[in-house]
Formats: sequence, structure tokens, C-alpha cells
Amino acid sequence: MSLRVDVLTLFPEAITQYCATSVLGRAAENEVWRLHCHNIRDAASGVHRSVDDSPFGGGAGMVMMAQPIIDTVAAIPDLARPLIAVTPSGRTFNQSVARELASLSGFSLLCGRYEGFDQRTLDHVVDDEISLGDFVLAGGELAALSVIEAVVRLLPGALGNDASVEEESFADGLLEYPHYTKPFDLEGWVVPEILRSGDHARIARWRLAQAVYRTQKRRPDLISARGGLNPAEVAAVAEFAEVE
Repeated sequence: MSLRVDVLTLFPEAITQYCATSVLGRAAENEVWRLHCHNIRDAASGVHRSVDDSPFGGGAGMVMMAQPIIDTVAAIPDLARPLIAVTPSGRTFNQSVARELASLSGFSLLCGRYEGFDQRTLDHVVDDEISLGDFVLAGGELAALSVIEAVVRLLPGALGNDASVEEESFADGLLEYPHYTKPFDLEGWVVPEILRSGDHARIARWRLAQAVYRTQKRRPDLISARGGLNPAEVAAVAEFAEVE
């Protein structure tokens, strides 16, 4: 069964257009996943179909009203759960969360705008909240697309080579090793000789050492979070100690 993803948004075309391209588009054509977009404004009432209003207690900006979102959810009897709001205050999205969502049969993303959601939406309609990091976007669509792409590419059949996801950054708590392609010599910048040696076992150990070096330099917190290095990683670093 393919993964179902529902997206509740004020700008469905921003979601559908991107999801029809590249990896996501091919994966959808191959029935790896299914996208269902829902326009929150369709559930709004009044002449102007307003979905936002000024905040109680004063303050700058406008707040997304709860009722249009509640009505949108109610109008979708088969809405994929959990319903996840994309908010700056949600739990941080990372590769572990992506794998968590990829293991489900489906999930839904709620995209905000303006100053955010009426808190009652988050308290009574939403199952979870996710944040891409400590920054603020104009809306949740870009964040939702990031979540979708990170999750879908983990699904079997989404990529041309399923093994690709096993060697990427964060797959095992390390950043990915550096990549090179032709030409071998680019204006004096040459590809490491070991990659042309044909010794695939040694290349694998070199790549592992490079992943450790890169992670130690750029994201030492990742190594701390995974409890340090395993014996194979320690051995690889020792073998290629002279190459960083």
C-alpha cells in the first residue's frame, strides 16, 4: 500500500506543483505515495471567506481562525492521521522523525500563515507539531514540502537505487562522506587516488573515516547524541589518520 499524505493549506498549488516534479513526481507515478491537498479557505464562511482575524489581547499581525480548519478536517472522513501542524514551536524535524513518518500508512500536514494558529486548533484538532528549526517562514508550505520529500525518498521504490538512502548524511548518525565525479583533474584539483584504486573494501573504510572526520568538524553534537564512535569507525579513523 502506498503512503498517503494529506496537506491542509491556503496555497494548494504551491504543494501540488512541486510534488509533481523530480523524485516526488516519479514516486507518485509509480504509486509509492499519494498526495491529497485541501484548501482551508474552501471551508471559510462569509463573503470574503476570511480565514484569519486579529488576536485577542492585541498585538501585531493576524491569527488563523480555528473554525475553517476544524471544518476542513471534518469534511475529510478519511483524513490520514496523525495530523501534524508545521509550527516553530514543534519538535525538531530530523532524519529520525522522517523514518518514523515513513513507517506509517499515512499522515497529514497543516500549513499555517500569518502569526500562526488559534491555540484551540493545536489543542483539539492537531495530533503533533513539527518544526524545521529555529527560524520563521512566511508560511508552512515550504516546511511541509521539506517533510514530504524527506519522508517519501525513504520509501522503497522512490529512488532509482534504494541503497542510496543507506549511505546518506544522518542515516547512521554521521554526515555523509565527500563525493567526486569526472574529470579526475579539475584545474589541478584532483580526486583522491584511493577512489580510483578499485579496492572497494578499502574505499568503504576511507569513506567511513571521511564521514567521521566531517562530522567531528562540523557537527560534533551528532556523535555525542549517538554515544560516540563504534569499533569499525574508530578503526577506519586510525587507518586513515593521515588523511583528513
